[in-house]
Amino acid sequence: MPLARRLTLRDAVAIGLGSMIGAGVFSVWAPAVSVAGTGLLVALAIAAVVAYCNATASAQLAAVHPVAGGTYAYARAEIGPWWGFVAGWCFVIGKIASCAAMAMTFAAYAAPEGWQVPVAVAAVAALGAVNCFGVTRTALVTRILVTVSLLGLAVVVAAGFSAAPAADPAPLVDTTAYGVLQGAGLLFFAFAGYARIATMGEEVADPARTIPRAIVLALGGAVVVYALVAVVVLLTLGADAAHSTAPLADVVTGAGWTALAPVVRVAAAAASLGALLALLTGIGRTTLAMAREGDLPTFLAAVDERWQVPRRAEIAIAIVVIGIVLVADLREAIGFSSFGVLLYYLIANAAAFRQTGDARRYPRVLQVIGALGCLVLVNTLPVLASLIGTGIVLVGIAYRMLRLRGARA
Repeated sequence: MPLARRLTLRDAVAIGLGSMIGAGVFSVWAPAVSVAGTGLLVALAIAAVVAYCNATASAQLAAVHPVAGGTYAYARAEIGPWWGFVAGWCFVIGKIASCAAMAMTFAAYAAPEGWQVPVAVAAVAALGAVNCFGVTRTALVTRILVTVSLLGLAVVVAAGFSAAPAADPAPLVDTTAYGVLQGAGLLFFAFAGYARIATMGEEVADPARTIPRAIVLALGGAVVVYALVAVVVLLTLGADAAHSTAPLADVVTGAGWTALAPVVRVAAAAASLGALLALLTGIGRTTLAMAREGDLPTFLAAVDERWQVPRRAEIAIAIVVIGIVLVADLREAIGFSSFGVLLYYLIANAAAFRQTGDARRYPRVLQVIGALGCLVLVNTLPVLASLIGTGIVLVGIAYRMLRLRGARA
C-alpha cells in the first residue's frame, strides 16, 4: 500500500527546520569553539556550503524519485542496489544513534538529576506513538516544537546583542586549518536535517515542485539562525564558550536576563524533541523502503491501513532507540553517527552526478564540491569513530551478501 501524500510545502519546511534546528544549536558551540577558535565563522561557512551542495543533490534526486527512502531509493535507481543499500544502512544505523542522543539531550534539559534515563525513554515512546497515528500529526507537532525553539533562540540573540557593547569576551585562541575543518565537521550535522524531507518523498503533495523548494527554504532558514547565534556566542562569551555545558543559557545569564534563562531551557528541550521526532519519522520511511526491497526484514514493509504510516517500522525503531538509551554511552555513538551521515551524502552526490537531461536542476560542480566536502570532513572525525563506523557498515554488507546467497540457493 502506498503512503498518503498529505504534506504541504509548509509541513515539509517545518519538518526540515525541526531536524536542523535541534539540540545542536544549543550544544554544538562548545566543541566547535574549542577546535575552530578564531575560525568559527569560517567553519560555519564551510559547513553551510557543503550542506547546500548536498541539499541540491537531494532536491534534484527527490524531484525525479518522489518515493520513501531518500538516498537509499535514489542510489538504487541511479547507481545500483548495492550503493543504495550502503546509503540506507548508513542512514538507519547512524540516525538511530542520533535519536538516542536527542532523547538524552532533551532529558538533560527537562529532567532533574537521576531521572534523565526514564525521561529519555518516555520521550522516545511518546514521539514513536505520535508517528504511528498519521504524518499530519507529526508535521503539526513539529511546527509547534520549531516555533518554541525559535522563540527561545530569539531571546538568546536579543540578549546577546543587547549585552555585546559592554561584554568582555575571552580572547579566542588561534587555530589551524585542520581545526577549522574539525569545527566544520561538527557544525555540518546541524544542517543535515533536510534529508528528512527527501526521505518522506512519498507523502509530499506535488513532490517535484514541493521537495526542492522545501529543502532550500529549510536550509536557508537554518543557516540564518546558526549564523546569528554564532555571532552572539563570539561577541558575548568568546573562548569561554568552549568550557560551557550550556553556552546559550550563559549568554542570557551574562546579559542580565536571568529571569528568561528558563525560556532557553524550555526551547532547548523543545528543539531536542523536534529533532527526535523528525529523525524517527525519516528513519521509519527509509526502513520501509529497504524492507520493501528485502534489504531489511519484509515484516517491516507493512503500511497501516487506517493511518497510512509504516507502523511496524516506527515501533521497531523506537524499541531499538530505547535500548540504546538504557545501555549505551553515546559519545562514541555520535561519532559513528557522523561517519554514517557523511557516507550517506557522499553517495547522494554520486547518484545526483549521474543524472542527465531534464532531471538535472543544478550544475554538476555542486555535486563534486559536495562529495569532496564529505570526504574531507569524514577524515576529521576521531579514528575510533571511523573504525566503529567501518565495522558496522561491513556487518551490513555481510548481512546482505548472506541474504542474497540464501535467495539464490
